[in-house]
Amino acid sequence: MPAVVSVALGSFVLVLSELLPVGALTGIGADLGVSTGVTGLLVVTPGLAAAVAAPALTLTAGRLDRRTVLWTLAALTAVADLLCAVSRDLATMLAGRVLLGAALGGFWAVGAAVAPRLVPPGSAHRAASLVTAGISVGTVASLPLAALAGGSTGWRTAFWAAGLVALAALAAQVRYLPPLPAGPVLGRRALAAVLRSRAARGGLLTTALLFLGHFAAYTYVGPYLEREADLGGAAVAAVLLGYGIAGIGGNFLAGATLARSVRGTVAGAAAALAAAVALLPVCAGSPVLVTVLVVVWGAAFGMVPLSLQTAMARSVPEAAESSLAVFVTTVQLSLATGSLLGGLVVDGYGVLAGPVLGAALAALAVTVPLLSSRRRSPARRQERSPAGEPAGRTPLEEI
Repeated sequence: MPAVVSVALGSFVLVLSELLPVGALTGIGADLGVSTGVTGLLVVTPGLAAAVAAPALTLTAGRLDRRTVLWTLAALTAVADLLCAVSRDLATMLAGRVLLGAALGGFWAVGAAVAPRLVPPGSAHRAASLVTAGISVGTVASLPLAALAGGSTGWRTAFWAAGLVALAALAAQVRYLPPLPAGPVLGRRALAAVLRSRAARGGLLTTALLFLGHFAAYTYVGPYLEREADLGGAAVAAVLLGYGIAGIGGNFLAGATLARSVRGTVAGAAAALAAAVALLPVCAGSPVLVTVLVVVWGAAFGMVPLSLQTAMARSVPEAAESSLAVFVTTVQLSLATGSLLGGLVVDGYGVLAGPVLGAALAALAVTVPLLSSRRRSPARRQERSPAGEPAGRTPLEEI
């Protein structure tokens, strides 16, 4: 279990580092002398880098011992955070974010699967849950930490802290991780097989729309709370802490509802997310309503990752690792693109335009599985393949 904790600490600091700029966007932009939309590139950049790194490392890691891979990724995370902490211009900070993106993509493609290998079979689920808990805690801690640091000692303090945690994760992994020989090497055909699956393509479309919408609005939630809801630094930190705690609750709620319906869980989470975000511009004058909406938003999005991962893994059960690698690439590309689109809209039309765009994209994510379900006729459900088995699933049938 100490080895599992060291991996969980690595997942925690990766998510913490990725989301830190969201909680300090205004302060970073002012310090570096760039607009809010341009500062959003600090969220866009690691997403793009991770989207490339996930499939690239899946293909190139080959027979490398996974312990060595994890050590390298933890060291890369520390360097990335410390580079951001000392940066004096946007270019240097973006370079640090590229390094972080490479570590992110590498961890989700290769590192996230090692936890069950560190414990006896009976404890595998507990080990995987611990690594997932690192993700949830990182999400909870990132925004309040950045907001509090920005209002007191400065946003750089948050990156110094993240860099030190990354070094602690590296030290723990060096101390506790045993040798982890690589398993079967995935080839390009395994990745391509995912894209040939209609169910997987449907799941990827829903993933793209949800993450586009979420990050178009979420990246700029700090400026919204400060400028439109007129909340002070401490109040912003408290609201964002509520968002994170609600996200943990949403994750557990999804775990309970997925057993009943994967499609219903995803559609319900997307609908709640779209509704909460759509109401933010209308309720900007009421801090109480804004707080409630942000908490609902956090709970709704907390349900999304686990739900979509479950759908993707089931869509191509014979190539679950490959489907999740493609899923990570889709998530990171959508994260980056959503942040970029949100920045363009915010710079052009104001902070309130971000939630409008985000809600519209999330609403599309609700309609896709519903339309797919309606198109399935009774006759089609009775179709059989040449081998006598039920015909292939329609897009999003798993969802």
